[in-house]
Amino acid sequence: MWRYPIGYHRSQGGAPLGVARRSEVFNTEMFRQQSQDRQRVQVRAPAPGDDQRPYVLFVCVEGAGRSRMAEAFFNKMSHSHRALAAGTKPAAHPLPTVVSAMREIGLAIVDRPALTLSEELSNEAELVIGMGCDVAAACPALSTPLEDWELEDPKGKSADDVAMIRDLIELRVRNLIGKLGRDA
Repeated sequence: MWRYPIGYHRSQGGAPLGVARRSEVFNTEMFRQQSQDRQRVQVRAPAPGDDQRPYVLFVCVEGAGRSRMAEAFFNKMSHSHRALAAGTKPAAHPLPTVVSAMREIGLAIVDRPALTLSEELSNEAELVIGMGCDVAAACPALSTPLEDWELEDPKGKSADDVAMIRDLIELRVRNLIGKLGRDA
């Protein structure tokens, strides 16, 4: 297979005019792919045992909206801690409106089932943050400090409403990271 090189000139390898060598095609494709990869931001939720950094656990009912946004923001901004998102009744997929809202600002939310809130997961966290649901009632044996942000659920909301919730979560995550930095 051949392609015209960008400059459309005879290559140094002696290929005929207008014909790119295989290595030129590969390098061009590789460069294009690397450029696309730099533009796409993937946020992967680490498994609880993956990483030795302390973690903050964001919890909402389904683990499909608010907690996923908080997890993505936190993992992008923090270097000393990591975040996990969980649900008391976990959903199989994140909310499409949440995925779209995060994509608008260059963050991707991985399409995976939400983690289930468990006593072990919550007790190993440095801090548990409820996103507007009663986490203490869902996990009564919780021994980790609990903070509740009392955020509106994005489920069933318009794109503009979800964007407002997203922006509020981003602001609260920034403040939390600053607070964790001062406490360290």
